[in-house]
Amino acid sequence: MALRDFSLMILVCLLWAAHTVVSKIVVSDMAIPPLFYAAIRYGIVAMLALPWLLPMPKPTWRILLVGFLMGGGGFALFFLGIRTASPSSAAIVGQLGLPITTLLSVAILGERVYWRRGLGIALTFIGGVLVMWDPAGGFPISVGLALILGSAAAGSLAAVLMKQMEGVKPLRFQAWIGLASVLPLTFLSAGLEADQLPRAMEAGWAFLAALLFSALIVSLVAHTIYYGLIGKYPANLIAPLTIMNPLMTVALGLLVTGDHFDLRMAAGTGVALCGVLIITLRRNHVMPLAALVWDRQR
Repeated sequence: MALRDFSLMILVCLLWAAHTVVSKIVVSDMAIPPLFYAAIRYGIVAMLALPWLLPMPKPTWRILLVGFLMGGGGFALFFLGIRTASPSSAAIVGQLGLPITTLLSVAILGERVYWRRGLGIALTFIGGVLVMWDPAGGFPISVGLALILGSAAAGSLAAVLMKQMEGVKPLRFQAWIGLASVLPLTFLSAGLEADQLPRAMEAGWAFLAALLFSALIVSLVAHTIYYGLIGKYPANLIAPLTIMNPLMTVALGLLVTGDHFDLRMAAGTGVALCGVLIITLRRNHVMPLAALVWDRQR
């Protein structure tokens, strides 16, 4: 990989990591309602990507479902979960999206998993459970991390369904993610949340800056760069580099939000990322989309 492209990959992972921390600050410290935050974000994405909306990918129901699961639906669960989960733990639990994608590709697309990838899946789940487990309260996992896991699963299902569609360009994909997300999230926020505008006004310029960072820098700039790298290099070269994302998120979580990170979480992180590395180094046909599951990156 060229040094310039490797530097771009580092930048993309850093932007994703920063987005996780910024999202935590928005929904926790600023107390912005999560569904409202997600609705505004995807409203901006839909508006800016509108010129690339047509022609509509076929079938219509699939692009709408994929757009909602990978966009508003998945991020709504993520923003709800990050209110109580730390950015560090959320980043590690989010890595479970990759083995979930692999398992769904077996169930839906009929792909096969051999023992090395099976070992990677097992290690990733074991590491994720270690991170999610609360030793003080016993085995029950936190609601926040359960929602993060649900977000990862939504992205995984979207990735596998997207595999069955051909020729959707990145910006057209972003346009349909925005369109499929903004209306459902707006109605959900109106029905389930309160004081959205007063809290946004109270947060002021800080919220506006976070919103623009999420919608413009992360959704459009970082994702577009990443899609370009996926198209330029083999997926099994790009996908392992995304491990920088959770590592950077852990570091930023410790520095910015003061995350608790003990020996148990360190062990879980190491085991999970070893599993992710094994999975990403084993080729399969769904890998380019599997690599996109937590580009929310997330």
